Amino acid sequence: MDPATVAALLARAATHWRVAGDAEMTLEANPTSVETGTFGPLRQAGINRLSLGVQALDDRALRFLGRGHDVAEALRAIELARRHFPRFSFDLIYARPGQEPAQWLVELDRAIALAGDHLSLYQLTIEAGTAFAAAHARGDFVLPDDEQAGALYEATQARLDAAGLDAYEISNHARPGGESRHNLTYWRYGDYAGVGPGAHGRLTLADAKVATRQLRAPETWLAAVERDGHGRQESTPLTPAERGEEMLMMGLRLAEGVDRRRFEAETGAAIEAAVDRQRLAELTAGGFLVLDQDRLRATPVGRQRLNAVLAALLAA
Repeated sequence: MDPATVAALLARAATHWRVAGDAEMTLEANPTSVETGTFGPLRQAGINRLSLGVQALDDRALRFLGRGHDVAEALRAIELARRHFPRFSFDLIYARPGQEPAQWLVELDRAIALAGDHLSLYQLTIEAGTAFAAAHARGDFVLPDDEQAGALYEATQARLDAAGLDAYEISNHARPGGESRHNLTYWRYGDYAGVGPGAHGRLTLADAKVATRQLRAPETWLAAVERDGHGRQESTPLTPAERGEEMLMMGLRLAEGVDRRRFEAETGAAIEAAVDRQRLAELTAGGFLVLDQDRLRATPVGRQRLNAVLAALLAA
């Protein structure tokens, strides 16, 4: 996106909302020379936090992941981000085929040395309908099994904790104050407006939480905006039960968990009334969840197995 377009979008947003003087303005970018050449103008346009899609500090892994940059470009992009932006983050993908913990920790230590106040670390997963899914089905590569992936996860958490980059969310680590504010809004189930093609939103309108979804294809979205003044495809009020389920699915990703008072204000019910009490008791007794007078949160063991924990907690 051209920096002038970024500046225009931020200026237009400021005509619709009051913008705090220290508002976080994050832009995602790839570490290619084409995009890094715009970092200076983007900063002048008002961007004050950059999120870089590095994904690996290993050229062979980058080729496997289909990335359009190499490690040298990634390192240059990180240095330029440090030079131009007050805050920056980059991501890495691990649990790659054949990756051993010792090998990963060397790469992770290098990332820690390069990091600003935030790092995102994701385990490689296979999404249906992608080229990776087809290649995996053919047997072109094998991912680490659950035990190997668990060992990689635990080694990652220990290394980041020791470096002062706490896991405030399952895959996101930050120094105190370096947390991603817009992501915290999603995870805490706050309101957010999804504007661009394919964007989702959650808005509290007339005491109802409304789920919005924009048209996905950019050309269809743009035609709708020019014709109707918006590209919205769907606007659906959510029931209290749906709000509670979404709040738990998002909030339990966070180390802080879900605040009881906010849950009750959002849904009109206590957490115990919104889930199966027997399953909740089993999950707390098993050391996967902790429920006290203030909040429900997943333990480190529970966050490592959060998909299974949520499936049990929210099963009908």
